[in-house]
Amino acid sequence: MIKYELVIYWSEKDHSFIVEVPELSGCMADGESYTEAVTNAEIVITEWIETAKSLGREVPKPKGRLMFA
Repeated sequence: MIKYELVIYWSEKDHSFIVEVPELSGCMADGESYTEAVTNAEIVITEWIETAKSLGREVPKPKGRLMFA
């Protein structure tokens, strides 16, 4: 279960939904649909965490909502 905050928006330039994971540096995904973008983000988050662990880097604990509207 993914507990990191996801920032999701439509990119007219890329003609796709973009998902950023602010707590995991450089962690992003995209998709043609909202659902596809979130699914891809879940995969990328898992890979980001696995890579960080294999390199002996610290994996940040999810903080939940980072910004308030």
